[in-house]
Amino acid sequence: MGYIHVYTGNGKGKTTAAFGLAMRAAGRGKKVCIIQFMKPDKGYGEQISARKLGIELHPMGRDKFVNKSNPDKIDVELARKALKLAKDKMNGNYDLLILDEINVAVDFNLISVDDVLNLLSDIPERTEVILTGRYARNEIINRADLVTEMREIKHYFEKGVVAREGVEY
Repeated sequence: MGYIHVYTGNGKGKTTAAFGLAMRAAGRGKKVCIIQFMKPDKGYGEQISARKLGIELHPMGRDKFVNKSNPDKIDVELARKALKLAKDKMNGNYDLLILDEINVAVDFNLISVDDVLNLLSDIPERTEVILTGRYARNEIINRADLVTEMREIKHYFEKGVVAREGVEY
């Protein structure tokens, strides 16, 4: 049976945890696909590593912040394309399907929670699905088999430390 994992919360490490599991699965010869909602193909460290490991990767965002209160039509279109791609990849050919930042895409009203729940109703038996991002909706949490909340207790950004290559991106 395929299980649903959710990595959410305001703390650091959701994408990192998902990519760590992708690395573990790839190391065991599993077929992995990662779809990144709202993230551009910007050469982030995790994108570079995934490609080196032969992990299928689809960044589906643009290099511009999404306006939560008034998202651009392009951002809505990209999120819907990412969701359609996820449906296409839910075909039984993958052992692990990661939907990175999908929870944020729902929170920003780029896609609906019902769209995500519909997607999760068709998980092939061999496929594990990971949904990352802050603001996971209760409906998604209730549907999941495993939920981890990353909680920020302290962060060096508060001291003015900027994002560092190889650590944050």
